[in-house]
Amino acid sequence: MNKKPIAPVLLDRDQKGWIKERCNQDQPVSRSRVKNIRNKKKEDSKVKSYLPTEAETKDKKWYIVDATDKTLGRLSSQIAKVIMGKHKPTFSQHLDMGDYVIVINADKIKVTGNKETDKIYKHHTGYIGGLKEISYQDMMEKTPTRALEKAVKGMMPKNRLGRKMYRKLKVYAGNDVDFSAQKPEVLDIK
Repeated sequence: MNKKPIAPVLLDRDQKGWIKERCNQDQPVSRSRVKNIRNKKKEDSKVKSYLPTEAETKDKKWYIVDATDKTLGRLSSQIAKVIMGKHKPTFSQHLDMGDYVIVINADKIKVTGNKETDKIYKHHTGYIGGLKEISYQDMMEKTPTRALEKAVKGMMPKNRLGRKMYRKLKVYAGNDVDFSAQKPEVLDIK
């Protein structure tokens, strides 16, 4: 039985130069060898993606925010960024990278336009005809922290990780809270 010789592959000039350097051969290269070399070249050129270490995900800071005379939506979007960890260069969306945020004076938050009288929050109890509505004004009288909590929660991912991130938000109506053990830094939000 005579084995057929492998047909040589014709290569471009720069490919040929690269293969010569890689194989240290002067004669034509077989198809399978070229395939292996091209695959190796692709593997070498792949960019490795960055994955934060466990220490980076565990290192959480505490921030304190004064909500006095701040706009509800603008404040809540900035808080959501900090809670998710988007302010960090090591952000990975499948990991909990965010920091804790304490909001004080949530009862003094502002809304623009006619939202104070016109904005309505709705939820359903699960029973027939169980659609409940409450205006922003009534909600601020009953539970002044709820409006900010709902605004931030609406900006979080809708999955297990988002629910875990949301637990890092602490909202208080007054300013008589003591988190000195956590050594919070003041987060300046304009």
